[in-house]
Amino acid sequence: MALIIIMAATLCAVIYIMSRGLGLNPDYDFGAGAYYYADIPADAPLPDYTRAFEARLPHWVYYLLFFVWGALMFALWKWIDKKK
Repeated sequence: MALIIIMAATLCAVIYIMSRGLGLNPDYDFGAGAYYYADIPADAPLPDYTRAFEARLPHWVYYLLFFVWGALMFALWKWIDKKK
């Protein structure tokens, strides 16, 4: 019951804040991200994410690892489900 009251109060607060535009800075036009980006100055340089990750292995190795991990998790899921 306490969780429902907290969720309802949070939802009411969110609707109130968004309907009144509280926390928005009219100088920053970031659309839906205006709340998140309100503290970034207009002349700030944009970060360069193009070099954030450089693969040391061929991409097919990462795809293979992804699918192997998925197969292992699916096998674990089936094993746990079978035990119930």
